[in-house]
Amino acid sequence: MKDKYIELRINRDFGDILSVYFEFLKQNIKKFTNVFLSYNGIFLVGLLITSYLMVSGFVGMISEGSNIYGMGSGESNEDTYWTYIIAGAVIFFIIFILVAGFNFSLSSSYLVKYDEHKGQGFDKREVWEHTKGNFGNTFLFILLLIPIYILFFIVALVLAFIPLLGMFAQYIIQFGMTAWIGVSFFSMMSQSKGVIEGFGEGWNLVINNFWRSVGVNFILGLLNGLLFFIILIVPSIIIGIYTFHVVENNVDVGGSVISTVIYTLGLCVLLILMVYAQCLSQFVNGILFYALHEKTYNINTRSKIDQIGQTDQ
Repeated sequence: MKDKYIELRINRDFGDILSVYFEFLKQNIKKFTNVFLSYNGIFLVGLLITSYLMVSGFVGMISEGSNIYGMGSGESNEDTYWTYIIAGAVIFFIIFILVAGFNFSLSSSYLVKYDEHKGQGFDKREVWEHTKGNFGNTFLFILLLIPIYILFFIVALVLAFIPLLGMFAQYIIQFGMTAWIGVSFFSMMSQSKGVIEGFGEGWNLVINNFWRSVGVNFILGLLNGLLFFIILIVPSIIIGIYTFHVVENNVDVGGSVISTVIYTLGLCVLLILMVYAQCLSQFVNGILFYALHEKTYNINTRSKIDQIGQTDQ
């Protein structure tokens, strides 16, 4: 049975936005996952390389520490292992910045095409073309996020000195900023706006509906985190059992290819799921954008009234 189209351009309250998000996710998770895997190939390979370097470094350091405490002696390779760790961390940071912008754009483009085609009747290449056409704006958007986050960290640092009240204020500002950034980016992507214009539109929509925006990002952020945790249970149990086996049998993890492979794949899966969860968070703010935009401008509602009037004539 074909999935029923979920109309997005409707002024929805807090509870309806939550319901629509999960209904949209249920219908589109398979198709979007295919889009995600199709266009993240180079990043997934990069995350695998990053995982290998970091695991090799940490495992080597553990093995080196075991040698110091009596399991062996010889020339230290500590500098080499630190090089692996630092190189892996640097590559991860670069990939994370690239992936953040790309997948924010990819998930936004998917939602835009879903709205344009009134359902899933579009090809993944259309999502790619829309994403590719906004590379310049996406890059500039990410650059502007740097001073925004620097300012947020300064404010968070100041609020940290205020007992209890400062903590609540910090969380409110954090989720408000997350909503502003997500809604602004989606405004830019869906309406072909410039970066500054997108930030301005997002600011107006979020500020005028502040508590709804904060609440949606808080609740769905919490639920997405819970979903992320549930997905990680199985691989975490497998890695936990293997680690117990390593400790119980005094396995030399530094010289074990199997250990390196298992821990590398485990870390790689974690990083990929983190990237995927980021995509889901942008779906949240895309759906929030449509609800706030319709509440503010009533474009879809007026269009339907006009259609009824034309039919009556």
